[in-house]
Amino acid sequence: MRALDSYFDISRSGSTIRREVLGGLTTFATMSYIIFVQPTVLSAAGMPFGSVLLATCLASAVGCFLMGLLARYPFAQAPGMGENFFFAFTVCSTFAGGMGFSWQAGLTLVFISGLLFVLLSLFGVREQVLHVMPDCLKNTIGPAIGFFITFVGLQWGGIVQPNSATMVSLGKLTSGPALITITGVFLIAGLMARGVRGAILIGILFTCIAGVTSGVMPSNTAGFTISFETFFNFDVHELIEKWDLAIVAIFLFFFMVLFDTVGTLVGVGKQAGFVREDGTMPRAGRAFLSDALATTIGALFGTSTVTAYIESATGVAAGARTGLAAIACGFCFIAAIAFAPIIHIVGTDIGPAVYGVAVTSPHVAMYPGVGPALIVVGLLMMSPLRHVKWDDVTEALPAFLTVALMVFGFAIHEGISAGCVSYAIVKTVSGRYKEVHPVMYVIAALLIARYAFLH
Repeated sequence: MRALDSYFDISRSGSTIRREVLGGLTTFATMSYIIFVQPTVLSAAGMPFGSVLLATCLASAVGCFLMGLLARYPFAQAPGMGENFFFAFTVCSTFAGGMGFSWQAGLTLVFISGLLFVLLSLFGVREQVLHVMPDCLKNTIGPAIGFFITFVGLQWGGIVQPNSATMVSLGKLTSGPALITITGVFLIAGLMARGVRGAILIGILFTCIAGVTSGVMPSNTAGFTISFETFFNFDVHELIEKWDLAIVAIFLFFFMVLFDTVGTLVGVGKQAGFVREDGTMPRAGRAFLSDALATTIGALFGTSTVTAYIESATGVAAGARTGLAAIACGFCFIAAIAFAPIIHIVGTDIGPAVYGVAVTSPHVAMYPGVGPALIVVGLLMMSPLRHVKWDDVTEALPAFLTVALMVFGFAIHEGISAGCVSYAIVKTVSGRYKEVHPVMYVIAALLIARYAFLH
């Protein structure tokens, strides 16, 4: 006990070992929905559910251990929401707007971006790169991805469905999946309003029980197996063939996880009192390195980008102040592997049973077990939109196009591209070109060239 206290400075932080462990358990309860969501999302890219589930639990555990041991902060890590959808529905999607990479090539892209994270973290560059992106895009990309996630959640819950005339339309709200999804959303919202920690996890468990007992979701777990199929399974040849798209994907993976990590470190760090008056935070470089290494290792295991979770704020609110809380959370992820068969029920596609057609795209696939969670997670990603200067058209237009193109174009990278290009153009046309960082002009020019010559 003394060794733990000494290494993590528990007593000096005004905490206790018991409080740190409880803080870690609290954080796990609020973010454990990713165990259900991640395998379901990545299976849309053709990845084996059981292997992704194992990779998710192990990568999350490693990420938590790294953050706890290296940075000694109570920040838990797991595959990021947003990056996983970008991986499945853009990088590895063969439908309109997708890059068409295999999941093996997608994991290779994540691994390369992880190595880039590591290098830039070692030299302290990651903190500086954030200044290149304008505030209007920093405050819009996350919410835009939130809208994207919500749209998928509405589809998976049967609330919207394919329509040959308008692409999508309102689904049959009296159907079992839709009723379960709607009830799940209001249950999660009600629990959150009451301050119940783990509201999303409770919502997923409720929809699972309701779905199984009503016959909407299958209860048979026969044939489900844990495997290592995604582990160390890369494909470099595709990246060479599609080098232009590969560069774009790595670039976007980099900026997305940069926003997530900085947002979590600053937000939770201020709450815990880690951020100094000058805005700096001790051991921030180690925290960046921790999530960089976690991303690299996660790709080796077979999952998308690993990053620090804002849900760590719940553990801090419960009293956690040191890395021991992150360690405790990591052990919870390992223990969760034992519940893999139950998790598989939540991630079983019931689309054919509802629509009577073969599953041909994510638009048709239905997972009412996780639909409510996706809708609520999308809601939780909306808050940065309030910081956009909507009364300034040079800020508002790029923000608006980022959201519009990402959702209506059903492609995360196209939304980000539209935001970058429109920002450079509208600032220049308005005579405010000095507000644009020179690197943004380079990025915009490269994106325009890609559309003109390579798209």
